[in-house]
Amino acid sequence: MRHLLGDYPNAIRMRGLGLAAPVPASYAAGQGRPVVIVPGVFERWNFLRPIADRLAAAGHPVHVIPELGVNAGPIPSAARRVNAFLAARDLRGVALVAHSKGGLVGKAAMLEDADGRIDRLVAVATPFGGSRMAHLTLVPALRAFRPTHPVIRRLVAEREVNARITSIFPAFDPHIPEGSALDGGTNVRLDVVGHFRVLEDPAAIDAVLAAVER
Repeated sequence: MRHLLGDYPNAIRMRGLGLAAPVPASYAAGQGRPVVIVPGVFERWNFLRPIADRLAAAGHPVHVIPELGVNAGPIPSAARRVNAFLAARDLRGVALVAHSKGGLVGKAAMLEDADGRIDRLVAVATPFGGSRMAHLTLVPALRAFRPTHPVIRRLVAEREVNARITSIFPAFDPHIPEGSALDGGTNVRLDVVGHFRVLEDPAAIDAVLAAVER
């Protein structure tokens, strides 16, 4: 509980900063691998701002999907929006960079990527196997993370894309006590605590950049 309460100020600060945070024009530049940001539930792109800034500075064009809103809808619907965004802009060789639920959306998008536009997914603090904490809430958008939810069970069962996924996660995540290790994926465990604090951790940002450029 101490870790859970200690992590929320980070989320509140990120949400506040996002109220007046336009996407920098500089994000569109760069000749590196295109990156598409997929935030978590009730989040906008700015939650990943420290990561996105680093990727843009390294020469990667960074894209944000306005149609996702705060990503509170069903995972399959969000995945369709991701693939529609890629097709509309004819993006190829894409690295999806995601936080939390965004990683589930990203994996679902990979499974439906008929055009082969998504090269890889780099997910930070994603509940790939669901989270038992979801049983404690009545909010539908959060109950969708129950390990027994049909969408979560399907994503766990579908393993063919796991080799193209890098899962980066804290040593302890109070929102995902089971952890974020992905069977068959590349797993990077960091010496940090917190579901949101990890997004600003220098080691996490380094790990995301390395995974995008690997």
